Amino acid sequence: MAELAALTFPLACPPSSPKAEISAFVQAHLGPDTFAAYLADPLRVIFVAEDKAPLSSDRLLAYTMLVDTPPADADVAVLVSAPDAIEFSKCYAHPDTHGHGVGTSIMAASLDWIASQGRQQTWLGVNSENERAQKFYRKHGFAVVGTRSFQLGKQIEHDYVMVRSD
Repeated sequence: MAELAALTFPLACPPSSPKAEISAFVQAHLGPDTFAAYLADPLRVIFVAEDKAPLSSDRLLAYTMLVDTPPADADVAVLVSAPDAIEFSKCYAHPDTHGHGVGTSIMAASLDWIASQGRQQTWLGVNSENERAQKFYRKHGFAVVGTRSFQLGKQIEHDYVMVRSD
């Protein structure tokens, strides 16, 4: 997962984001030790899509991470109305899979799990310049409800907060 995160996280950042800041963020927040902690955390649920084709190397194609805690960010807490809303923290697919349904499949599995928990709302943050991701999330029922700031090194990025209600 850390390898896929290192490949995909920069694609979610605006082109103006300094590469050194992106690399530092990936090392600090998306490395193997961090993912080991995520996997051990009972408040996080991770879905993965792997290439299981014959003769494949079982390559990881996509992953999502859901977080079952109230928003820690005060700006987000005001925007998310359901007290038991789940954060759709991560949704990344290998760029080779874009447009081939892998993202849609893993999104559907994640949303099905949220529904199976009886949750009425899910939220996520997406960079305000990442139009491709915003379009993908809108396709799956998310709508922009406000904004938040995201610290990327010394730079402040601007995210949309998107919410999906069932």
